[in-house]
Amino acid sequence: MAPALPTTCLRALTRTTLTITRVNPPFALARSLSTTAPHLYRQSAVPNSTLPIPSVTAPLPEIPPYPFGPRQVYHQSNTGLYGSALIRFGNKVSERNEIKTRRKWRPNVHHKRLWSAALDVFVRTRVTTRVLRTIDKCGGLDPYLLGIKPARIRELGPWGWRLRWRIMQSPSLRAKMNVEREKLGLAPIPVDVTMEMEGMDGEAAAQLMEETDKMLAGEEEFSIGEEAPEKDTFMHEPKMNLKDLKA
Repeated sequence: MAPALPTTCLRALTRTTLTITRVNPPFALARSLSTTAPHLYRQSAVPNSTLPIPSVTAPLPEIPPYPFGPRQVYHQSNTGLYGSALIRFGNKVSERNEIKTRRKWRPNVHHKRLWSAALDVFVRTRVTTRVLRTIDKCGGLDPYLLGIKPARIRELGPWGWRLRWRIMQSPSLRAKMNVEREKLGLAPIPVDVTMEMEGMDGEAAAQLMEETDKMLAGEEEFSIGEEAPEKDTFMHEPKMNLKDLKA
């Protein structure tokens, strides 16, 4: 039989094993590193359209710039429908000694899927409860985004402005706008959304691309548009009228 170890040796062994397990955690608990940027919203594809829902932060030159610019105070509100909500600051006063302690109130923000009738798809976004009540009063997401008052445009923010532009490119909304334009005697807007940034239908765009490819293959020089004739204005004096001189 092996000699029995003293109790002091057993205690020392258990202490060493415990320290080893604490210093060297298992590899499964190690944090994995990633270099990819996080996605704010994973939007669904718009049916029967090649134009997706725009990104929140990616630069998109085809979208007109937001007239009020990005918000400089509460940066998180640039990526959602926050309305005019901001972080509010105040004091927490104790009842007994009336001791004041600084505190803050954040807006009540939720991740929601709001239905867009024009796009025929759900739109994922951050939205506050106050904006949700306003959307219900307006009758949906599309009427809320398509408001024409300056206060509504300021309330949308950069993300709401991008959603507004995307809804205005939908064929159903363009058909409604064409009815109103006909009443006012204006020219209709192309309903095809394949080339809405260029303002032409799909057949004209395809024909233009074919002609451009032929000219590029033949290495021909071509210009876009008509150039205005240059005038030599050096040492040129305007003609004086004799009637003006007599007067």
